[in-house]
Amino acid sequence: MKQSRRQVLALAMSAAAACAAAPALAQSYPSKPITLVVAYPAGGDTDALARLFGEKLSTRLGQPVVVDNRPGASGVIGSSYVAKAPADGYTLLLAPSTFSIAQLVLKTSSSAGYDVLNGFTPIIETGTLPLFLVAGSGAGMKTFKDAAAAAKTQSLSYASPGSGSPMHILGELVNKTVGIDLHHVPYRGVAPAVNDVLGGHVPLTYITLGPVAPYIPGAKMVPLAVADSKRSPLAPNVPTFEELGYKGLEVGAWHGVFGPKGMPADVVKTLNAHFNEILKMPDVVSRMATLGAIPLGGAPETLAKTNAADYERFGKVIKDLGIQAD
Repeated sequence: MKQSRRQVLALAMSAAAACAAAPALAQSYPSKPITLVVAYPAGGDTDALARLFGEKLSTRLGQPVVVDNRPGASGVIGSSYVAKAPADGYTLLLAPSTFSIAQLVLKTSSSAGYDVLNGFTPIIETGTLPLFLVAGSGAGMKTFKDAAAAAKTQSLSYASPGSGSPMHILGELVNKTVGIDLHHVPYRGVAPAVNDVLGGHVPLTYITLGPVAPYIPGAKMVPLAVADSKRSPLAPNVPTFEELGYKGLEVGAWHGVFGPKGMPADVVKTLNAHFNEILKMPDVVSRMATLGAIPLGGAPETLAKTNAADYERFGKVIKDLGIQAD
């Protein structure tokens, strides 16, 4: 009997110790460097944001935050890597909105490997990026009316950062809604698309504002319309497609931080709180503006809802319009 009582007491003490250790474990995060994966090459908008956030997060957490570029297959390679990583908060993904739709537009089996809706832990939606239709100076277009009229009398094309991107989806939606047939010219990223529009090789591009902003004051590039419900504070003189008489052309881009599925709630809470504070920093807000991004923040559920909404809406658009990546 005495032995039994000792065993019960020992078990009770062990359980109490375990309960006490759980908060301590959460409070010890992070105890080693954090990897922030970017599923695209270095030098792009997502990479620039990752390095900005990484620097701020490192200062706040007291641990290095290393940006790890893992490009390929429209972001699927990097996303798959994070999906399969330990769910301990030390491997995170900064993903653009292509994350929601990449697997829907790929032709090959490289799209397999993760569940975009249920295979990750959403942490925070860091910002939104309005999409613009922009003309090169050589195209001679000052308004969207000019572009639509030209498209009905001659063969014109538009550049995008890649097949199956939100910019590609917007381009095909505009074609269908307006009744024009701009030919899609996909590029492997933002920089080469912008360069070819600047060089006059392609007259138009659907793009976020950051990469083209330096060329707008000198009229080397002319924004014709924004695909949002309201005018962008980053370019308040540019009309929305709805103002121009075309409804249903609201296609925005965003960035968000995800982790592997099953991350501890306390770790998610910690990261979410730090990111929300980072997004309020004046230098971060300013830098994001130069990249064409508007800080958002909020609870993890905001990112989850945005991801699910894009998957559903654009999944239908991709199927209806037959959009595929090369």
